[in-house]
Amino acid sequence: MKILAVCQYYYPENIVFTNICEELVKQGHDVTVLTGKPNYGYGQIIPEYKKVKFEIINGVKVHRVNLVARKKSRFSIIRNYLSFWANSKKWVRNCKEKFDIVYSMSLSPVTILSAGNLYKKKHHVKHVVHCVDLWPESVLVTHAVRQKSLMYKVLYKWSKDLYEKVDHVIFGSPSYSDYFKDVLKLDKKTSFAPLPSLVEKSDVEPVKLEGKTNILYCGNLGTIQLINLIPESMSLVEDKDVQFHVIGMGPKTEELKSLIKKYGLEDRVIYHGPIPAKKAAAYFEAADILYVSLKGDGYVGKTIPNKLAMSIAFGKPIIGVLEGDGKNVLYESKGGFIAKPDKTSISSAISKMAKLSSEERKRLGDLNRAYYKDHFSVEKIGHIVSDILLSEVK
Repeated sequence: MKILAVCQYYYPENIVFTNICEELVKQGHDVTVLTGKPNYGYGQIIPEYKKVKFEIINGVKVHRVNLVARKKSRFSIIRNYLSFWANSKKWVRNCKEKFDIVYSMSLSPVTILSAGNLYKKKHHVKHVVHCVDLWPESVLVTHAVRQKSLMYKVLYKWSKDLYEKVDHVIFGSPSYSDYFKDVLKLDKKTSFAPLPSLVEKSDVEPVKLEGKTNILYCGNLGTIQLINLIPESMSLVEDKDVQFHVIGMGPKTEELKSLIKKYGLEDRVIYHGPIPAKKAAAYFEAADILYVSLKGDGYVGKTIPNKLAMSIAFGKPIIGVLEGDGKNVLYESKGGFIAKPDKTSISSAISKMAKLSSEERKRLGDLNRAYYKDHFSVEKIGHIVSDILLSEVK
């Protein structure tokens, strides 16, 4: 099967779309990716990629179109989105190669789907979308726009139109189906396939952490991750041998640093800054306990955070501040504790987990690793996606 895979982001950007495409190649498919020049998280087009239009990475043929580099300003982000929207469609208009099917990954922005819909219309093939971000819900959660604004109405109509044109939607979280029915008023052919972990094991030098019990949070430091609750909860933990390690960056970085200082936790809450996923994997290996949090508001708050998949992959016990699908995953794996989104509940979960024997922690971690293999591994997800694509080609 010849697959045209479309996403604005691809390696060397940290994106599991890369893992899935490479897995599809391992399963015998011919995969061509349409993507942009790598810039997400770098603030510029990576210098060595400025002139790269085509390359082959682990068997995947990768076409890269020009785009405006994403920086911090909102205007820069909008230009980044629109430049890929325009240039990816231009590539499709000029593309004469015949593919059996289009497979897009719907991250922010939803306009990523435009190129796939255009190829579908031009060549009369099916378009399957792996939906792992909800639009226009995502812009509401991040407070980029207000629900009653004209901009929201425009984005709602545009998003609905893009989703409407696809043939099959693969939901990254089961609850996405509620959003499609209740908000977008769409009735589509759907399936479920969560995202695998970006990294499933560490292949770098091991890291030595100094605490007797080391807890790790690795991910975005934003409002919906409830970052303020980390130092607030640790201020209530009486066991001074517990260290909480934080890796990542985001709009709540400075607030985190300020709260660490406010509570005098400099030696107990350690902020490591942003670290690439493959290097961060060494911290997952070294940690005793992993922490995953997501504010339970709206539809986005009920989804499965990708960092939960990564945490389960590393076979460690987990403290989860989660609702909806993410909470259900941790209940099913039986590999951790669920805490409420308040400092008292979280501090209690930390204290209880810290008191567990090493044998009990290993038992919980083994349950998580087994659950990951059965439900989240890249091999498992690759087979699910492959079966769905083949069913649409036939």
